[in-house]
This record gives sequence, structure tokens and C-alpha cells, in this order.
Amino acid sequence: MRKDLKRRAILDAALAEFLEHGFRGAGMDRVAERAGASKVTVYAHFADKRALFEAVFASAVADAERAGSALVDALAESDDLPRDLRAFAREHIATVTRPHLVQLRRMLIGEAGRFPDLARGWHRAAPERGHATLAAVITRLAERGLLRAPDPLLAAQHLNYLILSIPLNEAMFAVRDTFPPTELDRWADEAVRVFLAAYGA
Repeated sequence: MRKDLKRRAILDAALAEFLEHGFRGAGMDRVAERAGASKVTVYAHFADKRALFEAVFASAVADAERAGSALVDALAESDDLPRDLRAFAREHIATVTRPHLVQLRRMLIGEAGRFPDLARGWHRAAPERGHATLAAVITRLAERGLLRAPDPLLAAQHLNYLILSIPLNEAMFAVRDTFPPTELDRWADEAVRVFLAAYGA
């Protein structure tokens, strides 16, 4: 348990360090200082800065997945699909536009040439896996007669980008760093309305 807590502290410290200085500017000395650990302890958990960088991204993906998994799972057996889709969409948009996740996404895109495997891994673990999970839910909802979706994966991709495209593009290009919750909710609700207009049974 203590080892897990120390690893978590190092990951949190590394996240702050990478967000502040980027991969090239980040220092393992400062990570250790931020975590209240020795460099020996940091290197006992992570072989080098690259391994730590990769672990920070893996942790961020896992945290984001946990945030919305219960709502996605519940969608398949929904007894009020518009309501439950709106709840999912609101949670999804709020999670993906969290400032630290937007900053990580920007950083990873900037470092994709140096870390192509990490960039592809993020894509597999985040959007690809999320689309596959949502496609399975859409398949079940179509079987129940609540949606018309001859291509569930494409439907899942449409829903995802209807929800995210406006705020994520603004965030990625630093048009805005934060969004009022009421505005995020409006985008989420409108995304669901458009999706159901296209795919509703």
C-alpha cells in the first residue's frame, strides 16, 4: 500500500512537472522534490524520464476511463434514453475538457514525432477503446429497438465528436482554457438531440 501511495505521489508530481516544463524541460530532480522522495526512489519506480512520461499518460487515460465507465455501462439498459444519453454526454464533455487532460493532449501531439508509439497508444486506449465500448452499447440499444444504427461504430464516433468537437477544438488551439459548466451542458444536450434525430428509432 505504501509503495502504491509513493508511486501515485511520483506520478502526480511528474504530471505537474511535465505540464509546467514539457518533456524536454522536465527534470527528474524536480519530480523527486515535488513528490517528497529521493531520486533513488523515483528511479526505483521508473527507469528513466521516458518511462515516467509514458506512465503519466497511461495513468491519465485510466483516470478518464473510470470517470465515465458507470454511465456508459448503464446506457445499454436505459429506460429513458434521451435522459441517460444527456447524462453521459455531460459527464464525457466535462471529463475530456479538464485543463490537465487538454494540456496532456497538446503535449503528446507536440511530442508525437519523438514518441510515436505513445501517441498511437493514447489513441488506442482513449478514442478507439471508447468508441468500441460505446459501439457495443449502441448495438444493444438497436437490438432493443431504441436506435437505428446499421454501423454502430460509426454511430459511436458520430456521437463522440458531436459532443466534443466544439470545446475540444477551442481548447486545443488555446481559444479558451476553461468553459462554464452551463455551456458544456448545452453542447452536450444539443449533441444528443442531433444524434437522436439521426439515429433514433
